[in-house]
Amino acid sequence: MRVSFYVEDQFFFRYIGCATVARTLYRALGGIDGLELAWKRGTTDADLVHYHTFGPLALHNRSRAHGVSLLTAHSTPRINQGNIAFARRINRLYPSIYAGFDHIVTISAPCHREVTEMVPDTPVTLIPNGVDRGRFCPDPALGAAFRERYGIGEEERVVLSVAQVTPRKGIYDFFELAARHPEIRFVWVGGLPYSVLSKDYARITALRERGGQNVLFTGYVDRIEAPYAAADAFFMGSHAETFGLVILEALSSGLPVIARSIPEFREIFGSSILYFSTVEDASGLLGDDRVLAACQGQARASTAPFDIRDIAARHAELYRSLAG
Repeated sequence: MRVSFYVEDQFFFRYIGCATVARTLYRALGGIDGLELAWKRGTTDADLVHYHTFGPLALHNRSRAHGVSLLTAHSTPRINQGNIAFARRINRLYPSIYAGFDHIVTISAPCHREVTEMVPDTPVTLIPNGVDRGRFCPDPALGAAFRERYGIGEEERVVLSVAQVTPRKGIYDFFELAARHPEIRFVWVGGLPYSVLSKDYARITALRERGGQNVLFTGYVDRIEAPYAAADAFFMGSHAETFGLVILEALSSGLPVIARSIPEFREIFGSSILYFSTVEDASGLLGDDRVLAACQGQARASTAPFDIRDIAARHAELYRSLAG
C-alpha cells in the first residue's frame, strides 16, 4: 500500500507540534511491512494521503490527490483562542475544511467530541499521539551538555516549558512563577511560529526582553530531547490542548510534570502528573520535594501505553481498512 504524508512544515513551521508528531509517526511506520511510504511526494498516486495540516498548500494538494484523504485533527477551533490573532474568523473555516476529508483521526477524547460535533457526517477514529521512548529518556550526559551550552550551573534547579510563546500556552503564568522563585532557573524552549500574528505578540516580546535573570528563552533547539534531559521538572501552563505531546515527552524523559488542571490533561494523563489551578498552587508544588519525587518515580512507566511503535501499528491498521 502506498501512503504519502503531507504536512506544511516549511521554514519555521517545521517546529509546530503537528509537524513533530507527523515526523515521529512517519519514522515509526517505516518498520511496518506492506507500507510504501513517501514524505510530501507521490501524493497523486498514493492509495492514501495522510495530512497533518490543512493550510492552503495542503488543501491544494488534496484537490489533486486520488487516494483516500485522511486528516489528523491536531488543531481545533477551541485551541486557537489565545494563540493566534483573528481566531474567530479562522475558526469559521474549520467545519467546511474538515468535512472535505474522507476520514479524520482525533488524538484525545476531548478532541474527538469536538470534531464529531463539528462534522457529524465525517467518519472519525481516535488514535492518541505517541512518543519515541527510546529517544526521550533520562540522559545525564546530554543534559549536562545542554546546561553547559546555555550557562546553567550543575547545581541549579531547572524548570522547563516547551511550547509556542503564546498566552494559550501559559506564558504569563510562567513569568509570574519565575518571579516568585528567583532561586530556580526557568527555561522556555520554543518560539513564535506565527510571528506578528501570534496573540499578544508585542506584549510578550517586551516581557521576554526584560525577563528576570533566572529566565532563559532558547528559541528552537536542534535536539529537543536535550532540554528535557537537563531539567528537574516540567511546567505546562496551557489553557487548552487537543493532546499535550510535550507532557508525554517530559514524562518519558523521567520528569515530574506540573500542568494546568484542564479536562484534556486529566482525561489523558490522569494521576501521572500534578495539577494546578492558580500560580500559588504551582508554586506550592515546586516547593514540595516529596510530591515531586513521587510523580517522578512513576513518570516514565506511565508513557508505556503511548509507545510510538504501538501507535504506528494502529495507524497502519486504519490505513488498510480505509484503502484496502
